[in-house]
Amino acid sequence: MDTKRTWIQTTLYSGLGCLALLAGTGCQVDVGGQTLPSPYYLTDDVQYYSEGPEFKLQREATAMEALTAEAEAQQGL
Repeated sequence: MDTKRTWIQTTLYSGLGCLALLAGTGCQVDVGGQTLPSPYYLTDDVQYYSEGPEFKLQREATAMEALTAEAEAQQGL
């Protein structure tokens, strides 16, 4: 009976030790396309990304307008 109790205690303490080691490490992970932060993200350097254009497809819209204008010009001839 004493061997079974020792085995259970050893297993329990080993599991708790592994859990403590995993909880103590801080690293970023990529899960499903999301980058999840480390526990130390509050002390990380702040990165600044400048604001981009409001309409992100401006070049495509300009190209489509030019194509439409060209097609109308050809039909008018």
